[in-house]
Amino acid sequence: MSDPFADIRPYRDEEVAAVLGRLLADPEFLEAIASLRLGRLASLAPWLVRPLVRFALAREVRGVNDVAGMQDVISGYMERMIAGTTGGLSISGLERLDAGRAYLYMSNHRDIAMDPAFTNYALHQGKRDTVRIAIGDNLLTKPWTSDLMRLNKSFIVKRSLSGPRELLAASKNLANYIQHSLQQENAPVWIAQREGRAKDGVDRTEPAVIKMLSLSRDKSSQAFGEHIASLNIVPVSISYELDPCDALKARELYALASAGSYEKGEQEDIASIGQGIAGEKGRVHVSFGTPLGADFANADAVSAEVDRQIIEQYCLHPTNLQAYHLLHGEDAPLPADLYLEPGDCTPENFSRRIAAMPEPHRPFALAIYANAVVSKLPLATEGSPDSC
Repeated sequence: MSDPFADIRPYRDEEVAAVLGRLLADPEFLEAIASLRLGRLASLAPWLVRPLVRFALAREVRGVNDVAGMQDVISGYMERMIAGTTGGLSISGLERLDAGRAYLYMSNHRDIAMDPAFTNYALHQGKRDTVRIAIGDNLLTKPWTSDLMRLNKSFIVKRSLSGPRELLAASKNLANYIQHSLQQENAPVWIAQREGRAKDGVDRTEPAVIKMLSLSRDKSSQAFGEHIASLNIVPVSISYELDPCDALKARELYALASAGSYEKGEQEDIASIGQGIAGEKGRVHVSFGTPLGADFANADAVSAEVDRQIIEQYCLHPTNLQAYHLLHGEDAPLPADLYLEPGDCTPENFSRRIAAMPEPHRPFALAIYANAVVSKLPLATEGSPDSC
């Protein structure tokens, strides 16, 4: 029997060894890893560096012959990254979720790679199954990037199709795969609340994402709300004390505001992934909400509830409050339980970070942080006692 999801699903245990062999023989992959680890040094003598990188990687994955073994290797990278680029990771809300149930975790989207990575690491720390990760094919510009992502339980969202009929068929297949993962394989899934990052710091769910998920519904036997409840959607709110890509985002937002358009570089998304991984993040908080029920009439209503939970559970950092003050000239009227205690980034350091950017870009950079506060203001009297 043919596999309807073969071209989008993550690799299975029996495929891991062959894919690793293919990666270790791929010159472009080895050069990319060498550049990430050694910087400019890698370009001086690629003929020498490439075999050394191959040897080091082969040693790291020696004995890895299934997905769990690959995830153990990646977990080691995550631990080193957290130690080297963050001021610590905190987690809340996970204890309210059933450890044996497969949830569809729908998070806000600030960083291409780190949003699902931190969600996954939080689940791993809580002794939960890690997620299958939705990733757009626009990020998989090389065959090795697709191999690498699918080894790490990622599945492909086809966004580059041109015809509406092809796009609809791909979206329905994607929705069916997500439902199959959750209900047939009891495998949790991560998906962003929107296509593309919230570069301005405004976390809002795109109803199109909910409409895509509803394509797996059997309309003859299941009401819309019942289908939503069956997917076990859990909103997840991820907050960063510092955004490693804030200067890049501010540059793009300024260009859009001043010129009306922005021309993205060929490898800009890949550069953003690298900056998000290696850049300073300060403290990071991951907050898990509660599963959505059946009381929804349409995609807009579902989007509104996901937004409500993500905004309510979002933990503000002092950098958010400082940015709001600098941008609006006053302190935000918020109770103390809505934000975390001061972290590693002092007010002086944050001010220097913003001042290092071109002056026209600074208001946009401040808004990236301040808009999280603006989103919280309607909830100011309610508080979020379980989140921060």
